[in-house]
Amino acid sequence: MVSTALVHGFTSTAMLIMAIGAQNAFVLRQGLRREHVLPVVLVCALSDAVLLQAGVWGMGGVLLARPEWAQFMRWAGAIFLAAYAVQAASRVFKPAHLLVSANGPGASMRTTVLTVLALTWLNPHVYLDTVVLLGTMASPYPVEGRATFAAGGSLASALWFVTLGFGSRWLAPVFASPQAWRVLDGATAVTMMVLAAVMALS
Repeated sequence: MVSTALVHGFTSTAMLIMAIGAQNAFVLRQGLRREHVLPVVLVCALSDAVLLQAGVWGMGGVLLARPEWAQFMRWAGAIFLAAYAVQAASRVFKPAHLLVSANGPGASMRTTVLTVLALTWLNPHVYLDTVVLLGTMASPYPVEGRATFAAGGSLASALWFVTLGFGSRWLAPVFASPQAWRVLDGATAVTMMVLAAVMALS
């Protein structure tokens, strides 16, 4: 039972977390810039672990019982993602800001951490996926099994963000030209604007 719950938590979380989204796009960009990668990875992994624990131990039911909370998170997330999309789109038209070296100027750690916190905690889909869906998957297990399920999910999340954040530096040669950064920032802008629209219209 314990090993089954561990594998179940790991695989379920891995399948959900690998989807392209605002958080993953931000982690990828920070990794390519080699800018505050460790704090970003830690915030993402720890946030997922907290949300997963909340879902496993019953917070999903609380969220379902208070739909006004979900409404607030939906609009706050949509507005934030739209603003970030505009910021990413503006970088496409500023070639001077696209070539970034490891020692180049960038956002402060405080700004970076606040941004990734917002991308994580203002995304209503994270509550649906991590808290409600994974919490529901873990509910049939006994107490020990649910704890193991959460451990497996937290491990999958940590491995993913470490790989995405620190592994992306191997793509650095690809992003040695302004055109590559234009493509990345353009794709990020489109992704986040679509996500914002989906949130606002759902």
